[in-house]
Amino acid sequence: MSFFKKIFSKEKKETLDKGLEKSKDSFFSKLSKAVAGKSKVDDDVLDNLEEVLVSSDVGVNTTLKIIDRIEERVSRDKYLGTDELNQILREEIAGLLSETNLGDETDFTIPKNKKPYVLMVVGVNGVGKTTTIGKLASQFKKKGLKVVLGAADTFRAAAIDQLQVWADRVDVPIVRQEMGSDPASVAFDTLQSGVNQDADVIIIDTAGRLHNKVNLMNELSKIKRVMQKVVGDAPHDVLLVLDGSTGQNAFEQAKQFTKATEVTSLAVTKLDGTAKGGVVIGISDQFQIPVRYIGVGEGIDDLQVFNKYEFVDSFFK
Repeated sequence: MSFFKKIFSKEKKETLDKGLEKSKDSFFSKLSKAVAGKSKVDDDVLDNLEEVLVSSDVGVNTTLKIIDRIEERVSRDKYLGTDELNQILREEIAGLLSETNLGDETDFTIPKNKKPYVLMVVGVNGVGKTTTIGKLASQFKKKGLKVVLGAADTFRAAAIDQLQVWADRVDVPIVRQEMGSDPASVAFDTLQSGVNQDADVIIIDTAGRLHNKVNLMNELSKIKRVMQKVVGDAPHDVLLVLDGSTGQNAFEQAKQFTKATEVTSLAVTKLDGTAKGGVVIGISDQFQIPVRYIGVGEGIDDLQVFNKYEFVDSFFK
């Protein structure tokens, strides 16, 4: 289809291809078994395809949508060969993501009319939250933007120290207090500091303790209220970081966090080390929240802006 045009640079595309390699290889090995000995897309092939999509962590509801779309094409075209299935899947998945109007960005940008642009980052421990913040800070700084970090995950000394390491590495200022300090107080100080320094972007790290959702909800609400005393419409984006390698568990985390606070965008990390890249398709579709960034490697430049066309192209290459 015409929308499969190259958008990313060659180097960026190669990183994406490599990062999705395990997911792609696993998917196509299952797909080739699903159509083995068949020349036509029939009920058996569709049943097998359903199994392939679900086992590739696309999620049951999104899988059923995709199967419905392919069934429509089969009934319309009467004869669809299994050799066409790869292209049909590419088109239908890209079409599904297009309907949700997600993943059109090609670069790290922020709205020009929001200064400072306040980004609050949420997610459970171990998903790559701090690393994502560090890599985002690096990308924004490369754009010539002034970035300030806030260490509002005060429940773990390690979280504060990790963020400090990234701040030093990227060479951006950080606002921190002692472990056990009030997270809202750190957020308030960070925004004040950011405004005083004429910052373009302020990124606030927060603690993610899903086992106590009521406390989490109250804490995130308090952080938002306190930030709004400094910047009236903050935060401009609440970014939920999910570990793509956990597959269905990432769905569950997304469900819990969207109940606890208003999440406005997603980052899916660690896709390079897993065969569960299909989770990006399912999460995009099910939560109707833009996947804004994906992690496809450990390097500082391996956090990429999610673009649905490039993603689908790499996944089905």
